[in-house]
Amino acid sequence: MTKIAVIHKSQKVTEASKQILLEIKSRGHTAYYIRVSKINSSIGTERGITYSGRKLEIDGAFLRNLGFLTTIEQMIRRVDMLGEVEESGVVTMNRVRSMLLARDKYASISKLNKAGIPVPKTALVEDPFEVMRLTEEWGEVVIKPLVGSLGLGSVKVSDPDIAFRVAKSILSVNQPVYVQKYIKKPNRDIRAFVVGNRLLGSIYRISQENWKTNVAQGALVQAISPADLREIEELSVKATETLRLDYSGVDIVEDLEGGYKVLEVNGAPLWKGFQTATSLNPAKYIVDLILDKVRK
Repeated sequence: MTKIAVIHKSQKVTEASKQILLEIKSRGHTAYYIRVSKINSSIGTERGITYSGRKLEIDGAFLRNLGFLTTIEQMIRRVDMLGEVEESGVVTMNRVRSMLLARDKYASISKLNKAGIPVPKTALVEDPFEVMRLTEEWGEVVIKPLVGSLGLGSVKVSDPDIAFRVAKSILSVNQPVYVQKYIKKPNRDIRAFVVGNRLLGSIYRISQENWKTNVAQGALVQAISPADLREIEELSVKATETLRLDYSGVDIVEDLEGGYKVLEVNGAPLWKGFQTATSLNPAKYIVDLILDKVRK
C-alpha cells in the first residue's frame, strides 16, 4: 500500500487538497495531510526526518503550500526540510526548488523568456522613478506582488504619477516593485492545465467588467474547443517543462497586437473554475502521475 501526503501550511484542509486526499484513498492507498512547519530533520542521528516527533514514512508527497513566510530564515528552514524529504527518496510533486521558481514571478518569467516563450515586458525594481519611466515608456502597466496569487494586489496604471505613488507605497514596506507592460487582450484570458508532458485541458476566464480575469475575482469560465488547443498546448507544456514542474496551471493572454503571451506559471494551481468548465477533476490525473513515479 502506497503512502502519499499532501503538504500544506493551513490547519484547515483546502478544497483542492481534499480532492487529492479523496482520490488517493479511492485507489486504496493511505493519504496524509501534513503541515510543512511540523516537518523536522536532524543530522547525525537515527531520528532522520520526523513529523510531529514521529519518523516520517511516506512514498510520495504533493507540495501544495509553503505557508505565509515572515522571514527569510523561516523560508530557508522549510525549503531545507522539504529538500531533505526529496533526497530521502520521497517522490514530491512539485519539487520544492521548482515551486520556488514558479512563485518568483520575475525569475520564472526570465527563464521562460530565455527558453523562447513569449512573455510581456517585465521589470523588478526598487526605484519609484524607474517605475515612472517604465509607465511613460510602456503606456500602461500592471504592478503586482512578486509573490502572490488570485489577482490580489494587482493594479493597472497608465498615469506615471500614480505609478510613482503606488511604487512608493510598496517600497515603504520593503517590498520590490514588479512591473509588467499591460497586454491589450479580449475580455478574457486562458488557463491551461498541464499534467506530465501533456495538456489536460484549457479554459477561458471571462470578465466583462473587470480587467482581472481570475476566477477568484468573479470571472466566468468556458471550456476551449479542442480544435483551438494546438498552440496553447505547445506553449503551456513547454512553459511547464522549462520550470521543471510535474503539473501546473499556465496563464496565457491573447495579445491583440499579435500572438499569445504567457503571464505566469502556477506550481500549485487551484482548479475549481477549470473543473466547472471542463468536468475534469485534475486530482485524478495528478494522482495517476505520482503513483506512476512512485512505482518507477
